[in-house]
Amino acid sequence: MILLLLIVAVAALLLVTGFEMFLVLGVPALLIKQIFYGTLPDPVVVQKVVGGINHSTLLAIPFFILAAELMGEGQIARRLTGLVQSLLGHRKGGVGYTIIGGSMAFGSVSGSAPATVAAMGRLVFPEMRKVGFSEKFSLGLIASSAETALLIPPSITFIIYGWMTGTSVARLFVAGLAAGLVLGLVFAVLVAIEARRSGVSAGERIGWAGRLAAIRHAGWALGMPVIILGGIYSGFFTPTEAAAVSVVYAIFVEAVVFRELSLGKLFRVTERAAVSTAIIFILLALGGLLSYFITLAQVPNHILGFLSAVDAGPVVFLLVVNVAFLIAGMFIDPNSALLILVPPLYPVATALGVDPVHFGMIVTLNISVGMITPPFGLDLFVASSTLGRPVMTIISGIWPFVLANLVALAIITYVPPISTFLPDLVFG
Repeated sequence: MILLLLIVAVAALLLVTGFEMFLVLGVPALLIKQIFYGTLPDPVVVQKVVGGINHSTLLAIPFFILAAELMGEGQIARRLTGLVQSLLGHRKGGVGYTIIGGSMAFGSVSGSAPATVAAMGRLVFPEMRKVGFSEKFSLGLIASSAETALLIPPSITFIIYGWMTGTSVARLFVAGLAAGLVLGLVFAVLVAIEARRSGVSAGERIGWAGRLAAIRHAGWALGMPVIILGGIYSGFFTPTEAAAVSVVYAIFVEAVVFRELSLGKLFRVTERAAVSTAIIFILLALGGLLSYFITLAQVPNHILGFLSAVDAGPVVFLLVVNVAFLIAGMFIDPNSALLILVPPLYPVATALGVDPVHFGMIVTLNISVGMITPPFGLDLFVASSTLGRPVMTIISGIWPFVLANLVALAIITYVPPISTFLPDLVFG
């Protein structure tokens, strides 16, 4: 436990003094090595850093990031959103439902919450204000709905969690469908309440002829989730292979079919994706080293022993997990929260009988909440940059959605079949 306290203390000190996250992860790991494992050869440290990310599953991350960037720059996101609008826009508050459904649709081809915020914000924010939603509610809904991108497959968070714990990424993807729908339904209830309270006008009803036209218009865009999810669930693709196919498909559709992607734009998009990928993999490498020392020091056994001593079962443990992730999400980015908290907590969860897929849903939903919780929720700043609104304005509108997240989190946490039913049905 001394080692765990040292990790927390050093990481917290580096965090509050403004150090970058790779140092917040790396410095405690190297400090532990010098103090507790000084006889450990330096090549072993290098091996853990390099070998930790030498895993084929992680190849899916750069591909999905690049695919998300391509779709955000082109027509795929717009056409998917237009299709959802044609189906839901005629209802009272239909634009709000469109944001939720559009975020799920865009998430199903990108796996990135920040990319979803940027894409959806530009498309629907003016329309929300036009039909009568307040600015604060509109900003809060746009930032929050993007969380579904972390739950609706393909999800980069699921890929990282699966790599860290050895859990099947395909099973996580299937379970994420149910968890994402629960979160989306909770948000939809908020939209319905706000639409009735504010007297929001309903959109124009589109007949079936118009809806069929919207489906045809979005045909190539719909091909992306069909290829990714259909290929994975049918067993034709692994998640990594599906990620590579998604990039090829996005380039073909945007460049050849829609003619939105020039060579210069492709270079710029690829450069942004490369920078994002490099940041994630540096964190993964150093997080893997920290995880190695946590395991070496048997920190999970100490936690399990403490829980046994105070007679705390799975219910209390999962409550503690939720609180820990919620606090971490306020101050550090999602990937760092995963890398710091999953290694000591996952073995305890499995020892208490918590299903690995169920635990993955709990962790990922917590990560999603962290994307919108002040003071450092990433999606708050993406929304601010995309829409040109002050961060404090967005924060003032986010609180109803934080509460809605907590409701969804309680449901997912304490109703395990929501997370396990579909994977068991699909894979047995």
